[in-house]
Amino acid sequence: MTDERFFCLPTLVAAGGLLIWGATAMAQERADWPERIRVATASIGGTYHVYGHGLSERITDELDILADTRTTGGPYHNMTLVHTGEAELGFVTLGPARELWEGEAEFADGEKMRNVRALFPMYRTPFHIVTRADSDIESIDDLSGARVGVGPMGGTCATYWERFFDELGVEDVRLQYAGANLLADYVLGGLSDAFAFCAGLPIQAFEHVESRQEVRMFGLTEEQQAILVDAFPVTPYEIPADTYASMDAPQASVAFWNFAIGHKDLDEGFVHELMTLVLEDNGAMEEIHPAAAETRPEHMGKNNVIWFHPGAVRYYREQGLEVSEAMMPPEMRQEGEAGEAETEGEAGSRAEEGAEQ
Repeated sequence: MTDERFFCLPTLVAAGGLLIWGATAMAQERADWPERIRVATASIGGTYHVYGHGLSERITDELDILADTRTTGGPYHNMTLVHTGEAELGFVTLGPARELWEGEAEFADGEKMRNVRALFPMYRTPFHIVTRADSDIESIDDLSGARVGVGPMGGTCATYWERFFDELGVEDVRLQYAGANLLADYVLGGLSDAFAFCAGLPIQAFEHVESRQEVRMFGLTEEQQAILVDAFPVTPYEIPADTYASMDAPQASVAFWNFAIGHKDLDEGFVHELMTLVLEDNGAMEEIHPAAAETRPEHMGKNNVIWFHPGAVRYYREQGLEVSEAMMPPEMRQEGEAGEAETEGEAGSRAEEGAEQ
């Protein structure tokens, strides 16, 4: 027994040393990781809020970093929060993101918000409308003079529904601005004639209305869809017939792609681990929300607006996916090319924006 203990001792010492070395190495790798993550989402009742809450729980549980969500006005607000460092992560639709990236948003005084980096694709956001079944409103043309909830002021839905109505010649729509859950209650209480929104399907707030009252849901005609695709950086989209119990046939719509974004100074190793967490367990993401079925690495090419984060570029390369030169961040370009990054980034964000978004 004495000899056995004597010969095992060096092995135990070596194993202990390996454990200590491994723990030290891990600590060093995580030295620049954030201690806390703030995730900018949107209003309660929308898909961003559900998706963000679930993602925050996964970050906390699996990456051992405290993560919490911040209720916001949506993509315009989120882009601003991440750019200024008031949130580490956020979600954007590519239409509003392009406006802020290029400094074209009216409220931003021409500031180009380029402290932001793209991470992973989320899903497409289609535009859809719900009203009470006893309403006389059956189509977008019937919304003239009606009280229509469109989401928080400054959000993607509110901004683009107003533009869509103008483009389609629907006049005198009385727009109402509020969070998704509140606007759902407005419809139920008769304070709104319709609720026009945009979010990953199914929209939680629409399900809330449908569960309490008979409703009518509708989208666009094919002619209206073509008009909007021609006028805005959106793509055609068909809302499946089985999205809601109240639907009995597919409905035409248009959609934006959504991407997760992070501040440019986030540690590369952390971003790489976040990408792995999200993109290599799609089942776990779908449990958060069904729209996450589109949260897959092969959709990374839909982003032609925002430079990717180095940690994201590293992940995509490991998956055999190439990030276009225009979407490479300046910090990863060869010396001599960095000065051209801004010009190329602007060109890339405009190129084929309708086709990609």
